[in-house]
Amino acid sequence: MIDEILRADLDAPRKQRHTVTRIFHRLVEEHGADVSYGVVRYYVAGRKPEILIESAKAPLEAFVPQTHLPGHEAEVDFGDVTVRLAGELVTCYLFSFRLSYSGKAVHRVFASCGQEAFFEGHVHALRTLGGVPRTKVRYDNLKAAVARVLGQSRGRVEADRWIAFRSHFVYVPVGSRSLPGASTTSMAA
Repeated sequence: MIDEILRADLDAPRKQRHTVTRIFHRLVEEHGADVSYGVVRYYVAGRKPEILIESAKAPLEAFVPQTHLPGHEAEVDFGDVTVRLAGELVTCYLFSFRLSYSGKAVHRVFASCGQEAFFEGHVHALRTLGGVPRTKVRYDNLKAAVARVLGQSRGRVEADRWIAFRSHFVYVPVGSRSLPGASTTSMAA
């Protein structure tokens, strides 16, 4: 009976679909069912997604597990954060360096979002973590490392100081807006 109600609800307007409470009351009042509300709620919670999939009204959920080897990958973010400092709201900049395998992260707050702060955040994180990731460091946004954006292509020209900095630590950044020539396997061991 519950399956029939749930299938009929697939074509009903959103506001006219049955709630678990309404299904429970219909079972008791119309069919004299001797069932608890909890059992009905549990059944509906499990069957509703299955009926959606069976009717092709919902996409199949897919899960793609991420696998990271210890010490191989990291992610960096550098963005603004508002903090209360001496009773006043102040915009500061949070540098975050997180290892992909363990989730261990190093954070540092700076008063400026300049290149010096960006570099200092890296140095502090790499010292704290005890080294440079072996294969890649992912960046969502590399404003502090970009000298200029190349027109419509949105390609980037790396700043000379950034090239010197990352060359010292022997890696090339990768990311959603990575720099030209960036490789996903270019960091030294």
